[in-house]
Amino acid sequence: MKKINILILGFMTLFVMSCGDEFLSPLPESSIVTDTYFSTDAELEAGIIAIYDAIQGQNSTSTTASRGVINEYYVTEMRSDNTQTKSSEGEAAEFESYTITANNGIIADYYRSFYKVIFRANTVLESLDVATDANRTAYEAEAKFTRAYAYFNLVRLYGDIPLVSSTISPADTDIQYTRVATTQVYDLIVSDLETAIAGLTLTNRNRGSKAAAQGLLAKVHLTLGNYTQAQVLCESIISSGNFDLAADFTELFYTEANAETIFSIGYTTGLTADSQFFSAEWMNAVGRTSGVNYVTQDAVDVLEALGGSRVVESYRIDPFQTQFFQVIKYLPNGEDGGANGKTFVQDAALSGNDWIVLRFADVLLMHVEAIMGGSGSTSNSNAIASFKRVRDRAGLPTPAVITSQELLDERRVELAFENQRFFDLVRFGQAQSVLSTFASANGLSFSSSDLLLPIPQYEINLSNGLLTQNPIN
Repeated sequence: MKKINILILGFMTLFVMSCGDEFLSPLPESSIVTDTYFSTDAELEAGIIAIYDAIQGQNSTSTTASRGVINEYYVTEMRSDNTQTKSSEGEAAEFESYTITANNGIIADYYRSFYKVIFRANTVLESLDVATDANRTAYEAEAKFTRAYAYFNLVRLYGDIPLVSSTISPADTDIQYTRVATTQVYDLIVSDLETAIAGLTLTNRNRGSKAAAQGLLAKVHLTLGNYTQAQVLCESIISSGNFDLAADFTELFYTEANAETIFSIGYTTGLTADSQFFSAEWMNAVGRTSGVNYVTQDAVDVLEALGGSRVVESYRIDPFQTQFFQVIKYLPNGEDGGANGKTFVQDAALSGNDWIVLRFADVLLMHVEAIMGGSGSTSNSNAIASFKRVRDRAGLPTPAVITSQELLDERRVELAFENQRFFDLVRFGQAQSVLSTFASANGLSFSSSDLLLPIPQYEINLSNGLLTQNPIN
């Protein structure tokens, strides 16, 4: 497990002293003005580690915790047709029922968490003058990689958002709270990732690398409909020879830094500051919830029909309530909980499973998508070859012609419960139709306004009305 520590070299103390209790909101984070956070390469390196720590999030039950990627499954998987709660109660159930309110604490935490990432990246970028010539390019590249990653998540979830590309003063409310068009946000994302690609090499899979930046930019270009650019980036990763599919599908989620992982968020077992609790939450193992991110019958049916050998490594029947199904890609520390499914050798709420953001199978399937270029099908030999590699591992045949629906289905079963499904449906132009049908079948409704999350009401209140709201049913 990769341990991400907050290295306190003075600047973290300044963060807390300057921000006080509002440290997690975009207003104070974006507004702090400093000329003295960093003065050496060592401090800049610590600042970069702190960016990843913000992505990693806090393993805490505090209502003000900045949980980072730990809570991402709520705003992605549970808004798709893949997962749900067991009880349909509380804030968590708002995601599965498409009734998310602006006061939902989970969406507020995610918003604050990723603006924290952006603030920390901006702080590093504005301190590059103190870096040595040997390290300045790499520091800039890594800070821009993480900033682009944060903005890509935010823009897809919230739509038009404030674009804060530097540390600013509290008086700059127009920047802090004015939502800009998604095109402007994507311009920064593309520029940042191009800088990252030029300045990064193949490094630790728990940090930004050239391949991670290429893969993320490929997904950005697919989102924007720039298929040729996406194809070139995918082919660069594929031809590099640095990555391959793991022979054992299970290995992906319990053997860190395997050959398939391109970029992951690192956690360490048993340490409150560096572990995660989503593995335990999905198992309903520690009594924190009544069960979240449980697999829908719809997802079970698709996995059983199209998953091949991946099925037994993706979900299982709840040992206690057999009408429910649990995600098992991230069993706490690889343990299955014993015969009753709840007795773990180590504390399941202090799990060390790394969260995989990007892996080689995703790149192979993006390669197919890029070659398909928005058309209904492809028989291109290079696309078939990439598709076949994924299907071969699952023990399934490969068709001579791949349709868009087959590719979308393949992504669903290969990347099930990895926070990709909602974004895939939007990118393929099927979110409205698929989720409306799914919602209707479950006595719910889904409309176009459900494609974006509400802007957190707390942020709108801070802005005195300058920050506007997304349409809400």
